[in-house]
Amino acid sequence: MTTALIIEDNENNLELIRFILEAANFKTRFAMTGLEGVQQVLTIPPDFVILDIQLPDINGLEVLKRIRASKVGKDIPIIAMTSYAMSGDKEKLMAAGCTAYIEKPIDPTLVIGQIQEAIAKTIK
Repeated sequence: MTTALIIEDNENNLELIRFILEAANFKTRFAMTGLEGVQQVLTIPPDFVILDIQLPDINGLEVLKRIRASKVGKDIPIIAMTSYAMSGDKEKLMAAGCTAYIEKPIDPTLVIGQIQEAIAKTIK
C-alpha cells in the first residue's frame, strides 16, 4: 500500500487530507511540525509527502530543502498544499524541488486526482 506523510499543523486540514487519502486506499502518517516531518522522511521514508508551507517551527521551503538534501529524500514526490499563494510562490517551490503545488482551500472532489497525477510518474 502506498504511504503518504502529511506535514500539516492545522488539525482540520490534516483530518480532511487524511480522510481523502485513506478513502482512496492510501496509508497515511502525519507530522505537525516541519522538523518532525523531516525526521520522519529520513528515518522511515514515505512514498510521497503532502507539505504545508506555513508551519510553526521551520517553514515548508526549509523542510523541502532539508529533505531534498538527503540521499533518501531526493526522489520522493513532495506536493506543496498551501494557502501560501503569493505571486511567485508556486514557481519558487517548484524550482526548489516540489513535484506539484495544490492551493488551499482544496476541492475534495478534485484533490485526489491532482495528487495521483503528481505521483504517477514517480511511484511504481
